[in-house]
Formats: sequence, structure tokens, C-alpha cells
Amino acid sequence: MAPAVPTTMDRPHFIGIGGAGMSGIAKILAQRGAQVAGSDAKESATAEALRALGATVHIGHAAEHLAADATCVVVSSAIRADNPELAAAAERGIPVVHRSDALARLMDGLRPIAVAGTHGKTTTTSMLAVSLDALGLAPSYAIGGDLNGPGTNALHGSGDIFVAEADESDRSFHKYAPEVAIVLNVELDHHANYASMDEIYESFETFVGRVRAGGTLVISADQAGARELTERVSGRHDIEIVTYGTAEDADVRVLKVTPRGLSSEVTILLNGKMLTFAVSVPGSHYAHNAVAALAAGVALGIPAHNLASALGKFTGVGRRLQLKGEAAGVQVIDSYAHHPTEMTADLEAIRGAAAGSRVLVVFQPHLFSRTQELGTEMGQSLTLADASVVLDIYPAREDPIPGITSALIIDAAEKAGADVRAEHDMTAIPDVVAGMARPGDLVLTMGAGDVTDLGPKILARLES
Repeated sequence: MAPAVPTTMDRPHFIGIGGAGMSGIAKILAQRGAQVAGSDAKESATAEALRALGATVHIGHAAEHLAADATCVVVSSAIRADNPELAAAAERGIPVVHRSDALARLMDGLRPIAVAGTHGKTTTTSMLAVSLDALGLAPSYAIGGDLNGPGTNALHGSGDIFVAEADESDRSFHKYAPEVAIVLNVELDHHANYASMDEIYESFETFVGRVRAGGTLVISADQAGARELTERVSGRHDIEIVTYGTAEDADVRVLKVTPRGLSSEVTILLNGKMLTFAVSVPGSHYAHNAVAALAAGVALGIPAHNLASALGKFTGVGRRLQLKGEAAGVQVIDSYAHHPTEMTADLEAIRGAAAGSRVLVVFQPHLFSRTQELGTEMGQSLTLADASVVLDIYPAREDPIPGITSALIIDAAEKAGADVRAEHDMTAIPDVVAGMARPGDLVLTMGAGDVTDLGPKILARLES
């Protein structure tokens, strides 16, 4: 079993402790008994949840927030070099630990499942965490979003399985040594860190190379990038490679996905036997995520029929086609999709569940670099909506790039025949949507930034 708290991490300080990845590690350490402290830019429900676990959370970044007895400072790739707390750590000789190294140390002594891929990591990791917990296996988990059931993104469980989302964006997934690795898909993204698909493939090859001898790689048989990666790593004979998908040569073959409103039913062929189970989120891509989760659990020795039943306990994860509510006959749904493939998949899923209703989208592009490289494809994906409103780019960790604005997306959408308009003032969106929507419509707030905050405001305006 894992030690209660890794050496030198008994009094950690997290810079940006409210972030999805950082908060999960902080929660697990607090649950293991560490004296956790940290800072974040603003108050949040996450900050309150951490305080409830005994953590000290400061708002704002200042050198004096770093306690005198801090044993390490944990950072993510988003933390800039001029952060005052990071500078104070350097002056005082306090070790600086990257988020991925901290997470890797939490997995020591356990049986890790690492979920990787350009899209779908959070949902698949969540499906595994929920199903394993439903089977009484008490897994630990660290996820990039809050589970709808437990309402948290991380937990220190008493069992020997650790399920973790493995982030390729900054190559930090190279730090993990999983017993089971899942690769959902391989596409070009994170343009500030990868210049080409060759670099992406090399990075994923390194990740697969970290799978423990005797372990398993679960990988898509349908997605072109995943098939290419399978070819590239096929020479490794000390691990088992299990493919899944609709392809005829898939080891776990998806025979049918049947829409059931905002859920679906999937039928697979596994070891010569058919198995049908429910997935409580819409769309074939989420059904395929569930199949990947099932295959990973089977690789750990869990009976497939038990997993299939347990996967039905999954009720979704925050921001992944999450129903925020209904007002005036209009449903408002939140989507984290920010890459064109994700946008298309979520829009197709909602379109399939809409049963003839109109789909209205409020889209916020995420990152200047991503918009520069994929803005045209983002615009083209909006043709799946009946009408769209596009906000300004959410910069996150990036500085503006001259000439790169959301106009790139709008122009591409209009050329593709989409009904789209720009809105530069987020505070105007509730009124804009209220003027567009009519009973029976579905409104989708979409993007990885603070567009998620608009759902309740849109609902309140519709109610008024």
C-alpha cells in the first residue's frame, strides 16, 4: 500500500491550488494527513472544499503566503516564473515539485490506471472511478473534473487501485508508470508545446514505454492516430495491447450504440460473448469511453459483467454535457469541448438527443495558439448548431497573439453556412440567449474557460 504521505510532502504549498489538477492532489494529501496549504487567484467552491479538509487556502499570490515550515512547493506548467511565491521558494531553498511528479509519488505502491488521449480523459477516468467504487474496490482517483455523484475530483481510497487522468499537454504523463494505460485518441493539440504530429506520437510512445512490464495498453481501434500509435509500439512484447472500437479487428468490438435521450445503450463483443449495458451520457463517443473503461478494468482482473453493471452507476461529470437546468421550456447544458473534434462530438450527441429541437450554442474559444491553428475547424463544427454566439478568446495562461481573435472562427463558420454572431460582452449573453431561445430549445454553453459560469445566469434570465 502507499505511504500515508510521501517524504518531503507532509507540509506542501500549492501555487494555484484551485486548479482542476492541483486541487485533486491537494485533496488526496490532505486526506492522507498532510498539512496542506496553497494560494489561488480567486475564491471558489474548490477553495472551500479544501478548507473543509483542513487545508489553508490564501486568495491572491504573495511571498508571505508561503509558510516558514513548508517542505515543498507544488506547481503546474501554468505557473509563471515571476510568481512571488515561486520566487520566495527559490530564495529559501524550498524544493519545487511539478504537479505530475507529486501525482506520480501518490501512486507509489498502488496499481495505477493512467487515462491518456487528446479528448475524453476526464470522462473515462470518472467512469472508472465510479464503477470501481460501486464494486466496493475503494479506488483512489485524481480527475480533471468533479464527479456528479461524489461531487469531487479526487479521493484517497483504501483500495490498491489508483485511477488518474494522464495529461499529455506538457508531456507530464511521462512521469507515470501505470499497470494499465488507456489511449483514447491521438491528435494534434497544445500547439505551444508540440510542433508536429511526429512530436505528439513520440510523446505518446514515451508514455506507453512507461507501462509496467506485464501490464496492459488499452487503445482505440477506430481513431487514426491511435491506430498509428499501436503500429509504433507493437514491437513491445512485455505488455498486452487490447484494442476496442467498431473496427472488425478490435479485441473489444462495439457492435451497437443505441441513443436513449440524454443516455445511451452499448452492445459489445468481448471474448466471443455479447454484453449490453447502459451509459448515462449521450453520444457514441461517451459510449466508446465506457468501453475503454470496461476493458481497463478487465485488464486488472475484474469480471466484465460486474463492470458493465457498475458503469451504469456513472451519472456524469461536471462540464461534460452537464444539464444545468431548465427554464421557460429551455434546457441549458454545459460542455467543456474546446477542440474541434470534441465540439463536433458533443454537438452530434446533443443533436441526436434533441429529437428535432433547436440547438443554440454559446462558444468561448480557449487559447490564442489553439485558435490560430484550429480556428477554421472550430467554425466548421458550429454548422451542427442551429445558431451560435461566439465570445472573445479565453487566454488562460497565454499572452495574446497579434491578429488572432474569435473572428477567425466566425468567418470560417459563416463560410460553412452556419448562423453565427459575435458577442464581446459576456454580461450580455443572458439577454442575447433569452432573445434567441424559445420553448423546446437546447442551449449549449461550450468551452474550457469561464463560459461555464453563464449557465445559471442564462437560466435566471429565462425564468424572469
